[in-house]
Amino acid sequence: MTPCRLDDLNGWLEQEAGSIVPAAHQRVILAVSADLDAFVKWPQRAELLWAGCDRTAKYHNYPDALKVLFRHQRVTCDARSNGPAIMAYLVAGGQRPQRNGNHDWTIHHLYDGKFPYPGSARPSVRAVMDARHFTQSAGLVAIHPIADALADEFAVFAWRLRAEAFLRFGYDPESVFSGSQDVSEGVGHGHGQMNYMHSEHAGTRPPFVFAWA
Repeated sequence: MTPCRLDDLNGWLEQEAGSIVPAAHQRVILAVSADLDAFVKWPQRAELLWAGCDRTAKYHNYPDALKVLFRHQRVTCDARSNGPAIMAYLVAGGQRPQRNGNHDWTIHHLYDGKFPYPGSARPSVRAVMDARHFTQSAGLVAIHPIADALADEFAVFAWRLRAEAFLRFGYDPESVFSGSQDVSEGVGHGHGQMNYMHSEHAGTRPPFVFAWA
């Protein structure tokens, strides 16, 4: 894979997909990419929901401030292992379509530890194990099962989504698009980010604190 061309992602993707065999796989990647909004839903804002939280716990006990926030936004608290990431996506205004049956689209971490960037000697960020990125909405999407499989299997499609996160939110946790990052959560300068943090002062109103990067 060659480095992404941010000024022509569709052209870059078509060129890279040309080396994938069999040709049927190329056609699927290009068809999904051509109508990406039908397969991938994005949050409305870049927000770090819960600094210090990762997916190591089997169940999560949310701070009271976040419980109040969830009630205020009328979202059902999910305490399962990946629950904080799901909550981060929903609180940031993301839509989660339903699949056939009783399941919703998967909430997918764009940085899942796979597919290091071309020329990089470092391993790729694995967001679920990194508390700076696990609940960072800029790195989360709701994804159709077809696109989810493509992101898991093909580096070119995974990086197409990561490049899109950079264009939308300035999200660049590996510093491959911007060259450097000035905030630990991966959202570059000039892209406002809201952090939800538990208030240290009992009785403080509002019950959560907003900090802009």
